[in-house]
Amino acid sequence: MSLLVVGSVALDSVETPTDKRDNVLGGSAVFFSYAASYFTDVRLVGVVGEDWPSEHTELLKKQKIDVSGLQVIPGAKTFRWRGKYQPNMNDRETLEIHLNVFEKFDPQIPASYQDCQFLFLANGTPTLQMHVLEQLPNAKLVVADTMDLWINIQNDELKALMKRLDGLVLNDSEAKLLTGDENLVRAGHKVREMGPKFVVIKKGEHGAMFFSKDETYVMPAYPTPDVIDPTGAGDSFAGGMMGYLASKKEATPQTLKEALAYGTIVASYNVEDFSLERMKQIGRPELESRMKDYRRMLSF
Repeated sequence: MSLLVVGSVALDSVETPTDKRDNVLGGSAVFFSYAASYFTDVRLVGVVGEDWPSEHTELLKKQKIDVSGLQVIPGAKTFRWRGKYQPNMNDRETLEIHLNVFEKFDPQIPASYQDCQFLFLANGTPTLQMHVLEQLPNAKLVVADTMDLWINIQNDELKALMKRLDGLVLNDSEAKLLTGDENLVRAGHKVREMGPKFVVIKKGEHGAMFFSKDETYVMPAYPTPDVIDPTGAGDSFAGGMMGYLASKKEATPQTLKEALAYGTIVASYNVEDFSLERMKQIGRPELESRMKDYRRMLSF
């Protein structure tokens, strides 16, 4: 079943303690769609400028990602981000950010996408996310991501959006900021009580926590010794999760738990190189092989 993602498409410049890359493929919708494509058909809606390298579009097409919803604005520049990771590879500093075409992004969902039953609203303003949601009233499962900036400057809009979501994905610091509660378990339940049927709190190298009305559990991260670049790990996690749910055409408690596990596995590959370089080297067989190891790790 087709999955639609609406979010940023970017050119990133990343510096880590050991290496750096300039102007590599990035953006929340890019990492999400590539991760989800291992499991299901994906449709992408985003915006770029005329400086966007055509080979990036061809890469996404090669992965059978439908990019007919990718707008190219003549005379404009693509969203760019430059960041630097600290030695612990968890903390990072944004050195430069140029929203460019993304600043006035007004996503219009193509008619050919209107039948999408699974929708992921990647990181963006809550008003933009609501605008997309209103164009797809028949979506079966709607999940969104958010960030601290929107919690601070569009709190009311975010809370209005949350009442219409099936699921919300956010990281641990964002959950604490949104609820004002430093206890992550209480914070997770408080976020869920704001509207979403389920909440996933990402904890980086410490995995993820899941909250619904009936159950709460922790999904540990896959032990990855070679973390090269964590950029896009959270988006890849969400892509693996949503891609698996769309492939199963349902979001039962069992498929949700399996989906979080697959999201964890995809993210573990994402961090092993810059941009999509490691992801380009693997397919479903590699994911299933690592999933077997993960299952053994969790069995006792």
